[in-house]
Amino acid sequence: MKTDRISTAAPEAIERALVVLRAGGLVVMPTDTVYGVGCLAFNSEAVARLYLVKGRPEDKPIPVLLGSADELDKVVVEIAQPIRHLAEDFWPGPLTMILPRHPSLPQEIGPGATVGVRVPAHRLAQRLLSAAGPMAVTSANLSGKPPARSADEAEAALAGRVDLILDDGPSPGGQPSTVVDGTTDPMIIVRHGPITESDLARKMS
Repeated sequence: MKTDRISTAAPEAIERALVVLRAGGLVVMPTDTVYGVGCLAFNSEAVARLYLVKGRPEDKPIPVLLGSADELDKVVVEIAQPIRHLAEDFWPGPLTMILPRHPSLPQEIGPGATVGVRVPAHRLAQRLLSAAGPMAVTSANLSGKPPARSADEAEAALAGRVDLILDDGPSPGGQPSTVVDGTTDPMIIVRHGPITESDLARKMS
């Protein structure tokens, strides 16, 4: 298949991405951490294709990105007050929280009862997510390989596998998000990243 590439400076970039997403396609997009590749979160066939394209193990859930914390109730349930406080403190930003998933999310998102959720601090990503709705997004690479930190790296990994690449230059963060398990008490850090354990402790104290 042919992979198109467009600069995010192009006026039609968001609309081009929306057309692809609504047709069940896959889009590489910039975020505040690394480049991601994603699809509409509620399109089960597109999510299944995302696993296939990346060679991602089916027992490894795909996170969901939101345009704002106001959409959290669409994808998770049982949102405890400490979780809402963390969202207020660290979203938009490089913090992914594992939370009980909403039953309306397709099973293809992952085999368990939870889902990782994040609101990226990236203007273009927020515009796309606000227009498209929740997206299943994972790093724009082949499974097990280093995450893409530019459109060039994403294209080298996924050309011919995805429909569209949104080129925004080098990613500003260059490091995957911190991941915390919000279903445990106390919360535990599943993956260390830009937000440190001490950062979280200060907000939780």
